[in-house]
Amino acid sequence: MKNYLIVGASSGIGQALAQQLAQEGHKVYGTYQSNMTASSGNISYFPLDVTTDMDLSFVPDQLDGLVYCPGSINLMPFKRIKPAAFQEDYALQVLGAIKVIQQVLPALKKSPDASLVLFSTVAVQSGFNFHTQVAVSKGAIEGLTKSLAAEFAPTIRVNAIAPSLTDTPLAAKLLNSDQKKEANAQRHPLKRIGSASDIANTAAFLLSEKASWITGQIVHVDGGMSAIKQ
Repeated sequence: MKNYLIVGASSGIGQALAQQLAQEGHKVYGTYQSNMTASSGNISYFPLDVTTDMDLSFVPDQLDGLVYCPGSINLMPFKRIKPAAFQEDYALQVLGAIKVIQQVLPALKKSPDASLVLFSTVAVQSGFNFHTQVAVSKGAIEGLTKSLAAEFAPTIRVNAIAPSLTDTPLAAKLLNSDQKKEANAQRHPLKRIGSASDIANTAAFLLSEKASWITGQIVHVDGGMSAIKQ
């Protein structure tokens, strides 16, 4: 049994991953900000606001993996985005991750095979209209991933997953009708929207010993969108 911390485990990808790891017999320490969830079985939930001073005293002395899930999807023309909006996204997605990693680093160092998983987006390397606010912070996450992978090797592996649009509460306003779901599905070579479990499966793999020779990678789980021209 391993100990995993999932920041943002109360919904979407984080919730799917927490449930999968718990079913595999691991101990999961999950956090939530607004979607309060009752602890059950191998999953214990704790409140956490990553934009403020954080209390992570519930984290065990040894931590085998950390997954940082908080994010936002705000799509609009660049000229309409206030600088404060970029700062808010950066505080949530980048500074929040940095603060958590720094606090739990001693616990990760005690594991013989620790793994850290962050989240980017297909929009960083592909480039889409109206994705400036999303791509700026996630681009920083990709830089953070590669830098930490170099600094933490060989004791801690660091990778990021870059999904395309995924059917989670975070993307609900983009998929709130059958027409929108079908239109977005058709944009992908595999002709469907990604599910939370699609991404959670990849995260679970990167956390596991099966990925013990993988670090510093941006793993695209995007229905082929980043690699295939249609």
